[in-house]
Amino acid sequence: MSFKTNSVVKLSSGYNIPRIGLGVFKAESSEATDSVLVALEAGYRHIDSAKYYNNERDSVEGILKFLEKPGQTVKREDIFYTTKIWNDDHGYEKTTAAIDAALDKLSGYSKEDQTSRNLGYIDLVLIHSPLSNREKRLGTWKALQEAVKAGKIKSIGVSNYGIPHLEELLNWDGLVIKPAVDQIELHPWLQRPELVGYLRNKYIVPVAYSPLTRGQRLDDPQLAEYAERYNKSPAQILIKWSIQAGFVSLPKSTNPQRIKDNIDIDDFELSAEDFEKLGDKNENGVTGWDPTVHPVDADA
Repeated sequence: MSFKTNSVVKLSSGYNIPRIGLGVFKAESSEATDSVLVALEAGYRHIDSAKYYNNERDSVEGILKFLEKPGQTVKREDIFYTTKIWNDDHGYEKTTAAIDAALDKLSGYSKEDQTSRNLGYIDLVLIHSPLSNREKRLGTWKALQEAVKAGKIKSIGVSNYGIPHLEELLNWDGLVIKPAVDQIELHPWLQRPELVGYLRNKYIVPVAYSPLTRGQRLDDPQLAEYAERYNKSPAQILIKWSIQAGFVSLPKSTNPQRIKDNIDIDDFELSAEDFEKLGDKNENGVTGWDPTVHPVDADA
């Protein structure tokens, strides 16, 4: 399956999400601003932050600086900004407050001219994980639906949700807006075929975080063989695999050259055979946490 990095995916909400985005997990304040600016200048149009990352305002500042550049032709609506509701903010009232807090961070650092330095809305807000309980998760979704209706958010979705968590939401009688995406860890050694198949069947877009395996597989012999064959870096091979798998992919880096390299992958294609052979469909190669296995009936 062939996709260009600058292509978009139509969400169930009706909006388009760019197929490749910059993840800013663990990026410090100044790093986040600079990295976002470098990424947007390199052609990225999708920035993925979160309250937990503690760099929402810094990421917004990078977007604003890019949009304010003299002679800029890229508009706000061309850039897709994502943030997330952290576990501590689950529940209707806490999520309502968390959404307002996220909106307050859209104005960047300027106190003199907040109106002209404001993104105006959030493109996508996700429930960061299912690590609470049914009442809180569904209360969070209720608040997110209301924020969409109020025009504060364009699209809503989930992250780290397994099939039982999705079933809980999709079968809820209070569901008005279905989740547009499920952002989960995906790469050649963590392909999650059952979950990905379920998502596609429900028209929920799989968004791949940690497509570079947090660096843990960059020295894999098979990956090294591919890198030599295609004259690309191991990271570029992994991102290309993610794109060819049909995922929205979120490589993370704060290194300016790597940020640029990570989107410079449209001049080659993995063969069908190489694509199929890379990694292991049966390996559960989680590199960080895996809330998708959190018991749906847990009282967290």
